[in-house]
This record gives sequence, structure tokens and C-alpha cells, in this order.
Amino acid sequence: MTHLSTFPPPPLPTAPRPALRRARRDETGSLAALLADAFHDDPLTRWITPDPERRARVLPGLFEVFLDMSFAYDAVTCTPDLDAVLLWTPPGAQAGLEARGEEFAVRFEDVLGVREAASLALIAELQASRHPARPHYYASFGAVRGGARGRGLLGALVADVLREADAAGCAAYAEASSPGGEASARGQGFVRLGEDIVLPDGGPRLRPLWREPR
Repeated sequence: MTHLSTFPPPPLPTAPRPALRRARRDETGSLAALLADAFHDDPLTRWITPDPERRARVLPGLFEVFLDMSFAYDAVTCTPDLDAVLLWTPPGAQAGLEARGEEFAVRFEDVLGVREAASLALIAELQASRHPARPHYYASFGAVRGGARGRGLLGALVADVLREADAAGCAAYAEASSPGGEASARGQGFVRLGEDIVLPDGGPRLRPLWREPR
């Protein structure tokens, strides 16, 4: 089971590094609401759930599942006030997530219904077909509260994971769903990894990105 993934677009901050911490499971509801708001108009979520009112209803539950995936590896990083969050997974997590694949499939269907869960499953299948075999850190979802944007918070969260990856001598991987996201990733040392992942029926593209350790 792979993550639906978009790489966050904000650039790395030039101001002093903000305080960051690992999120707690009892903060799942607040973080899911933050992610749902940030991704309400994202090309991928619009493709999965076209109706905007329904999308607003189902996205918090969807992100609760994705948060659980990262919480399993203590891999949800946030600002102390929950103004920004990044979901990621460390090397080796993919095998554990795949072992729980049936569980996640049921939970996604409970949230989305059969048709929309099938759309999500198709994205996951296309991602899995391109996912690198080499061990890596995987940045999946990032979000910043509206009033806190422009302060470099999301860039700081990504940079924090990249520092951990570099310390471990490990690569990092992400998929960008927009040119802006790709440009931001390039600024943090990522490069394109093959052709775009193209969703059917006029759906958006995902751009696989790879970063060697520094």
C-alpha cells in the first residue's frame, strides 16, 4: 500500500529555523482537519472526489488513515502550535504498510465509498509501479494553516526530514503534483526520476523526485 503523495510547494526558509516536534496521536483530529482544508482544491483530491461539498466531508477521515500510516513510524512532524504538519515514512516502512494493505483498503472504502476508493487504489497502484526499490525516506503530505503561510514552515519541516535522511546516509523520494511543487523540491536537492505518473480520464500528473544524501 503506498501513500497518495504531493510534495509541498513552499521553499526552504531563510529565517531562523522554527521550532518543530513530533506530533502525538491524540492530535490526529486537528491535523486531519488541517490537511483536509489544505488539500480541498488539490488536483488529486478533486480527481478522486469531484463534488466539493462531499470532498469537504470525506477528506478529514481520509487523512486520519494517512496519519495513522505515518504515526506507525513516529513520522508525523509539526510545529508546536499545529500550524504546519508533514507526513513521511522512514526506510523500510513500505513493507510494513503493504502488510496492512487489506486493513487500509477497508478503511479507505469506509471513508470514500466503493467508487472513490477504487480511484484512490488506482493512484496507489500507479505509484507502487514506480516506487524506488532502494531504501529511502518518503515525504507524502504537508500542509500549513492559511494564516501561517509564507513563513517557511513547510520548507522547514521538509528540511528537518532531509537532515535526518542525510545523517543516515539515505536518499529521499517524493512525488510532486504541480510545477510549483517540483520547483520547490529541486531547490532542496531533488531531481526528476523518470517520466510522469499520468492518471487516466484527464487526471493530473505526478512527478517522481529523488534526492541523494548529502
